[in-house]
Amino acid sequence: MGKKLRVLLADDEPHIRLLIRSIVEIMNAEVVGEAMDGQEAVDLYSSLKPDMVLLDINMPVKSGQEALKMIMTGHSDAIVIMLTSVSDKNTVKQCIELGAANYIRKDTGISEIKKIIKETWELQKKRLRRK
Repeated sequence: MGKKLRVLLADDEPHIRLLIRSIVEIMNAEVVGEAMDGQEAVDLYSSLKPDMVLLDINMPVKSGQEALKMIMTGHSDAIVIMLTSVSDKNTVKQCIELGAANYIRKDTGISEIKKIIKETWELQKKRLRRK
């Protein structure tokens, strides 16, 4: 995979962060920061410049959608995967339209989560190389 994938993890539920952190580390990637709300995610993105953000849609202070908008405004090449427990297709669709690269439902199995992260990373790296 070349250099280690650096991930920012943003979710207000500690057990979800722990689960996702474990999956990311199993993939030999590195969690460089964790945010508990949308504003913290935006601030950490600016200071840490991660390769990828795993961003929960429903968070306090700023929602995942608001945080996504702010991140994409300053960094149009950001790679963001939305985390969602909502099966609200419209919300997910809006996030994709705002620039999210993909989404993961929180009830997805571990091997599928790893597959989505890996495939999204590979696809986005190719896209960025073409720019």
